[in-house]
Amino acid sequence: MKYPCLVPKRLCKVPIHVHLESEGLTNLGEPEQVLELDLMCNFQDRAKTILTAEKKLVQITGTAMFPGDIAPDLPTLSGGWVTVFGAERRIEQGSKNRNPDGTVNFCTLEVI
Repeated sequence: MKYPCLVPKRLCKVPIHVHLESEGLTNLGEPEQVLELDLMCNFQDRAKTILTAEKKLVQITGTAMFPGDIAPDLPTLSGGWVTVFGAERRIEQGSKNRNPDGTVNFCTLEVI
């Protein structure tokens, strides 16, 4: 059975540069695998206000969604950074959203 893509390519219009790092480390303490990708994504911004004792802090976060599996060689999307709209943001969380048969439908990167 073929499952429909929940993030169609026609809705991915934002250019993004993705730097992904694997979880494992080499003997020198560097990531085992590093991927540099220039892709198109569906990007959604969010702003969250955090009140501290000293001041009010506004934290900008966002979600980048990609059709299919952007890193088939990596088992998880766990670390790295992205450049979107001219700003560099750290990847806080990544996920490979799967179909019932185990194939990857779309990938999501939560950035801060």
